[in-house]
Amino acid sequence: MLKDMGEKAPFVFKILLYPLSLVYGIVVFMRNKLFDFNILKSKEFRIPVISVGNITVGGTGKTPHIEYLIDMLSGEYKIAVLSRGYKRKTKGFLIATENTPVSFIGDEPWQLKEKYPHITVAVDSKRVRGIEKLTQEIPDIDLILLDDAFQHRYVKPGVNILLIDYSRPLQNDNMMPYGWLREAANERYRADVVIMTKSPKTIAPIEKRLVIDKLELMANQHAYFTTITYNEPVALLPETAPLTIKEIDEGRYSILLVAGIANPKPLQKELEKHSPHVKPLFFPDHHYFTQDDLKKIQDELETIPGENKIVITTEKDVARLKEFASVMVGTHNWYYLPIKIEFHPGEAELFSKYIFHYVRNNNRNSLLFKK
Repeated sequence: MLKDMGEKAPFVFKILLYPLSLVYGIVVFMRNKLFDFNILKSKEFRIPVISVGNITVGGTGKTPHIEYLIDMLSGEYKIAVLSRGYKRKTKGFLIATENTPVSFIGDEPWQLKEKYPHITVAVDSKRVRGIEKLTQEIPDIDLILLDDAFQHRYVKPGVNILLIDYSRPLQNDNMMPYGWLREAANERYRADVVIMTKSPKTIAPIEKRLVIDKLELMANQHAYFTTITYNEPVALLPETAPLTIKEIDEGRYSILLVAGIANPKPLQKELEKHSPHVKPLFFPDHHYFTQDDLKKIQDELETIPGENKIVITTEKDVARLKEFASVMVGTHNWYYLPIKIEFHPGEAELFSKYIFHYVRNNNRNSLLFKK
C-alpha cells in the first residue's frame, strides 16, 4: 500500500494506485448496499454472537481485545472463538485441539488455544457454517466470539465491536490499495461499539471529546478508549533464564527485535524506551519462518554490539516459531513480550456492563431468549 512507501513513493505509482482504490471502493460499496437492501441476507442466531473487527488493514489489536473478552466472560459462560484462520493450510471447518499445528488453524487461533486451552477455538472461512457446526457439535456453548468479522456480513452479530487505531483516524484515510481502508469510513455506523485502540494512557477529556465528535457516532453507539500495555518478557524455551524489563533498563542487553506482524513499530518504540541498542528485523505479517530465516536471524544477532545479546519477538510470532524449538535448543536468548489491553479509567466498568447485559438477556437461560 501507498502509505507503507511514505511520501517518497513515485508520483506515477500514486497515479496508478488511486484509480484502483476507486474501483475497489465501488465494488465494496455495491456489496454493502446489497446487504443493506436485504438482497444479500445476513443471518441472526439465537446464541449470543459478539464480533470484533476493524475497517483498516493492519494491526488494530484484535487478538488482545478478544483475549480481554475471554478473560471477562469465561468465568461465567462457556465460550467459543470462531476465526477464519488466516493463511492456514487447511480448508473448511476445524475445531482446534491442544495438539493442532499452527499451520492447520493459523497463528492467531493457535495463540488463543495455547493461552486458553479450556475454551473452544474453531476456524472456518464461512462464518455462518462455522456457527452452525459449533452449535451442533458443542450444544452447551453459551456464546461465540467472532474474530475479524466486521466485513463478514452474512452473519448479523448481536454486538458488533469495531476497533480503530487511535493514531490512524478513518476520516484521514483512503481505500485500499491507495490507503488502509477495507471499506468506506462511514460503514462505522454498523458498529454497536467503537473502541479507539493503542491510544495514549492519558488523554485530556476535551481531546477525547474531539476524537468522538469527529467520528460522528449515532446515539445508540458506544465509544471507548484502550491502550496497549506490555508484560514482563517470557522465555521462548523452558531452559532459558528469566529476564525482566528492569534488567533491560540497566543497559546490559543488546536486542534484536524479530517480528512478522502487521505493525511492529509500537513494540520497537517500547523497547527503545528500555535499551539504546535495539535492531529491528521485520518479516511480512503472518510470516511462516523457515530454517533460512533462523540462520538470517542468528547472523543478524552476531552483528549487534555487546556481550549480552537477546532476541525479542511478539507473542503472535511465537506461534510460528515453536516448531523450531528443537533447533533453538542451546541458544538461550529468545524471549517474547506478551501484551494486554487496558481501558481508560471508568470505561472498563461501562464496557463490561454493556456486554454482560447483552449476553445475559440473550443466552439460553434468559427469559427473553425463551420467548
